[in-house]
Amino acid sequence: MTLSPDLMESPRTSAVDTVVGQIRGLIRARGLKVGDVLPSEAELADMFAASRGTVREAFRTLKAYGVAESRQKVGAVLTAQHGNAMRDLFAFAMDISEDAFRDIQGYRRLTEMNLFDLVIDRLTDADMAEMAEMNRRLRDAPDAETASAEDYRFHRRLVDAAGNRTLSETYGMLEPVIRRLMLAGKSQRRALEGAADDHDAILAALAARDRIAFVYHMNRHLDAGLEFVPGA
Repeated sequence: MTLSPDLMESPRTSAVDTVVGQIRGLIRARGLKVGDVLPSEAELADMFAASRGTVREAFRTLKAYGVAESRQKVGAVLTAQHGNAMRDLFAFAMDISEDAFRDIQGYRRLTEMNLFDLVIDRLTDADMAEMAEMNRRLRDAPDAETASAEDYRFHRRLVDAAGNRTLSETYGMLEPVIRRLMLAGKSQRRALEGAADDHDAILAALAARDRIAFVYHMNRHLDAGLEFVPGA
């Protein structure tokens, strides 16, 4: 006799998934936020009529997704580490190579080169001034790490100006990899000056509301670092 998929599912796994869902419901119902403490294993086991072991495994699932962490003398505390976990994974898995450069810059080309219509009426004079200041700090950066940080902030401000939360979160998850690519060549003055000059041209295109110039300079900028990638 062939068992149905429902009967083939592990009862243990099903019970853990159920408790995970119940804990999520509890978080929503009580309006719990990052830093709030969840009820203890014993309290949750009693609340959901589940075994302590099932609740413990449900906690492990929440911790694996970066939703909660255990703290001594406190218990399980809600966290927001899922984004950090994704960023760490990307940073660990990505080697800086020509293929990696083309993949990441290809993603950025699909997003950043198409931002003009989304941001042109959203960027304020204050935004433009702040991006110009970021670019000044990039130009005057004392080291490659500082330069890459300012480079990333410049582009992140432009992405955030689009007002699309999913786009901003995805770009944020890729921060370690993008910044590693931005490090390429930044120890050389000509690379640093070139990046700052490109940013100036992008800002000038935005100020002039010139879509063609914006796309041209962004495309040129995204290709510029390839010569500094080993083996490219």
